[in-house]
Order: sequence, then structure tokens, then C-alpha cells
Amino acid sequence: MSDVTIPGGKIRAFVERIENLDTEMLELSEQKKEVFAEAKGDGFDVKILKEIIKLRKQDQEERDERESMLDLYMRAMEQAGSEKVAKAA
Repeated sequence: MSDVTIPGGKIRAFVERIENLDTEMLELSEQKKEVFAEAKGDGFDVKILKEIIKLRKQDQEERDERESMLDLYMRAMEQAGSEKVAKAA
């Protein structure tokens, strides 16, 4: 075996920092759940709030493109549905 020394103290420090961050993330996640529960208690639709948060993370161009594609797909489905009805008649 070679004479490589592993800095155990430094490894421990990294591990402990990561563990602390994991704990903080769990606490923040719990706080987030509480805020959603509060919003729901006030009569707000949590799914809609989550969608708003998701949209706010996107830039305007990305949102516009997604909206256009959604509209295009919806119109295509509606058109295909009306074609089925016309063929059945």
C-alpha cells in the first residue's frame, strides 16, 4: 500500500456540512408544506399556486412558446374530434 494520507478531518467537515444542508432542506420543505396548507385553508387551489410558481421560474419567451404549443395541440385535438363527428354523421 502506498503512503497516501487521507485528510480525515477535511472529509468529516464536508460530510457534516452536507448533512447540515440536508437537515436545512428538510426544514425548508416542511415550512413550504405549511405555507401550502395555510393557503389551502384560506381557500386557494394549491395546484394552481404550484403552477404559478413553475411559470414564474420560466422566462417570458419560454412561457410564450409553451403556451403556443399547448394552444396548437388543443386546436388539433378539437379539429380531430370534429372530423370524427362529421364522419359518423
